[in-house]
Amino acid sequence: MKKIVLLSLITLSIYSSQAQVTWADNIACILYSNCTNCHNPNGAGPFSLMTYTEASTQALSIKSATQSKHMPPWSADRSYRSFAHERYLTDEELNLIKIWADNGAPEGVASHAPTPPTYSTADVITSPDYRLQIPTYTVSGVGDVYRCFVLDPGTTIDEYLTGLEIIPGNRNIVHHVLFFQDSTTLPSTLDAADPGPGYTNYSGTGSNASIMIGAWVPGQSPYFYPSGMGVRVPAGAKLIAQIHYPQGSAGLVDSTKFNVVMSSAPLRNVTIAAALNHGPSMLDGPLYIPANTVRTFHFRYNLPLAPITVLSATPHMHLIGRSVKAWAITPTNDTIPLVKIDNWDFHWQTQYNFRQPLKLPAGTVLYGEATYDNTTANPFQPSTPPQNVSLGESTTDEMMLIYFGALLNFPGDENMIIDTSTIKPTYANCNYRATAIDEPNEAANIFDFFPNPSTHFIEINMNQLVDKIKIYNLFGELMYETNTSNITTKTIDISAFPAGQYYISAFDQNDIHTRKLIVE
Repeated sequence: MKKIVLLSLITLSIYSSQAQVTWADNIACILYSNCTNCHNPNGAGPFSLMTYTEASTQALSIKSATQSKHMPPWSADRSYRSFAHERYLTDEELNLIKIWADNGAPEGVASHAPTPPTYSTADVITSPDYRLQIPTYTVSGVGDVYRCFVLDPGTTIDEYLTGLEIIPGNRNIVHHVLFFQDSTTLPSTLDAADPGPGYTNYSGTGSNASIMIGAWVPGQSPYFYPSGMGVRVPAGAKLIAQIHYPQGSAGLVDSTKFNVVMSSAPLRNVTIAAALNHGPSMLDGPLYIPANTVRTFHFRYNLPLAPITVLSATPHMHLIGRSVKAWAITPTNDTIPLVKIDNWDFHWQTQYNFRQPLKLPAGTVLYGEATYDNTTANPFQPSTPPQNVSLGESTTDEMMLIYFGALLNFPGDENMIIDTSTIKPTYANCNYRATAIDEPNEAANIFDFFPNPSTHFIEINMNQLVDKIKIYNLFGELMYETNTSNITTKTIDISAFPAGQYYISAFDQNDIHTRKLIVE
């Protein structure tokens, strides 16, 4: 019997010997779903992946970046805590990319490829309360540049930021943006003392009074706080954008803009604060890592005696940092995972938003742990040979901050939905294909099912005993599994499946038998 090969399910050896992975049938959809929001002609990626020619030229680079998990950029450990709007590739997608690159990046039948996405330069927030823009800035300096720009919304009363869209003026050089508010005059003083627009500051704004209120990394959409919540911006406060321009940006021009949605009505105030930090919460400081050593530090913070709602976690370290972790322990000794990054990358920092707000009971204690590697084994080691590293603002110094977006808990906060999707989004125009599945008559010799298409239930009839039935979506994610070794009929509820194409596989000792299922 012909070996049944199902896209996203079969092992590497079966793929290699019996199925051809092509740009048109497989890789285009993966890149359009996960990569081209940055890797397009106007995006932040260093090259475009919109066409077969562009992607095939970069096939080995794509393989290397995805196999190492450097791309898509998402540092948090998803098995420790799942976050909203995660960027990742499934194991099946990673395998497909590897096979495609190793086999010479074949194009396949060009007409099978989905219509490429289009990326609009239009604003998502079309009627902001404040539309702000940095002065036109030509990047100067050697290496990475961190430039702060002071923006004045001209607020005359306290307002609450509820939505923020950051639009890079030059996506080729804007690596990330941190956004702060500050009621002091220090940022303006630093700006006035530095020639040209803005001023250079490596970590934050240079003002201890600055409070982070937002951020942007490539691929990020506008962010809106849950209903009834916002970040207070005091009357007269300035807004400061710290923009990271990476090495190679010198001489290029940027004019990043900000669409800010504010509410003048009083809202529940979200505080973004580094509860775990290299200061008061550090248990075994000071933060000092001698040359050629690896050191781990620990942190603790006692929450107020009131329940807290937590919306996000944002770790921050520099180049010597290698891993960071935060968790909470409740008064009843329950452990709540918050965030864990095993391979810290200073160049890909982001705010991790929880899928649903977390409730931390009164008396909960926050804990943190951070490891620093000041040896030549650290791939981001900035010094040759390694030098002693201590607390400081420069990227060659170190810090440890974990910011949390939090506010006093109201009953029901934890039921708010930020992102509860269980299926990773796929580009809408994809026509993802199996590269080899059973011919209908051949599979029907093993099992039948009806109705197809279906909306609520399917009934499977086994013409011979099989060990298991599994249903997968287009990217190989398991949607349903059941043992069937002693039964010949099984009714399956598929009412929770999103509309689309799926694969039903029957497993016996010798083979896998697969047929398509359409859910409407």
